[in-house]
Amino acid sequence: MDFMPLLVFLLLCAIHQTFTAVLGKNTESRNLFTARACCRRQSHIIYIGKDISGSPVNVDVGMCRAHCDQSTRSATLEAGLRASKYSSMLEFLRHKKMRRLDPSSGAADSISGSPSCGLSSTCEPAGVRVDRVMLYEGLREVEIIEDCHCEAKMSQCVRAPSLKTYYSETPYETVIDAGKCVGSKGAPEGFSCVPTKFDSTLVETPNKVELIQTVAQCKLMEGCYRIPYVEYHYEITYNDDGVKVDSLREIDVGRCLGSCTSGSRCLLRSASDLGECLLWAEGQGNACVPQDYESHTFLSQQGQIRTVLAITSCLCQS
Repeated sequence: MDFMPLLVFLLLCAIHQTFTAVLGKNTESRNLFTARACCRRQSHIIYIGKDISGSPVNVDVGMCRAHCDQSTRSATLEAGLRASKYSSMLEFLRHKKMRRLDPSSGAADSISGSPSCGLSSTCEPAGVRVDRVMLYEGLREVEIIEDCHCEAKMSQCVRAPSLKTYYSETPYETVIDAGKCVGSKGAPEGFSCVPTKFDSTLVETPNKVELIQTVAQCKLMEGCYRIPYVEYHYEITYNDDGVKVDSLREIDVGRCLGSCTSGSRCLLRSASDLGECLLWAEGQGNACVPQDYESHTFLSQQGQIRTVLAITSCLCQS
């Protein structure tokens, strides 16, 4: 009896099964990677001040990073460098710094890896918790990133949802859509997508009802910019017959918003990687302040001449 055809058939079946398993494994890995894009929260500690006892207060506010394989690739690269011709750690660190500064070396790309969210998305916070910390100067609100996700990049400046949790793990826990501005890609130099109109939401607290400001509208503006801020004042006028008339006057006094941060706010850097900051100082750099103003003069209800100054433009003060 000729067993050759049977052996060939069994061999072909084995090859087919092996090939299908390998192909299926690769496909499963790709699908798993697509479903679970590498975007996660990482530690980001900042110094916010001193508490009522005088002790420094550091808070892990978190940050979203899409290069989750950075530590593995960095360790592999450094192991290879250490095993090479360098005679001392100082020489190795000097060479490592030069590789990082030289874009043609490709070291930066190999260490950081490619963004896991893809070219059309960024790794952004998916949920933020607002904690209140009692400092020596008073109560301080700190926003802490709880989770991250891949968020599609917007080509236009628009308002996007931004969920914030207040009074977490208490009977007064409340989640509101505070809003945020996204879509500064391709904007002219010095311009960014920023809030220009605000709204408010009432949140019940253990002591009172609190008013939380939310973003209602966004626009492409310069880093330091003016927003409308309306005030109402009663004024007295007289008509042609000399009769006294009480009226309500609306004045847009304006406000200056935006950031003028300059310099480094890093308080402590990693000894093994000077490009990594372990402790940040929170706070603004140069202030965004009024540059020009105009005067509005009127007669108040008490019969006194009153002058209200309105901001017309803003600038960064050095």
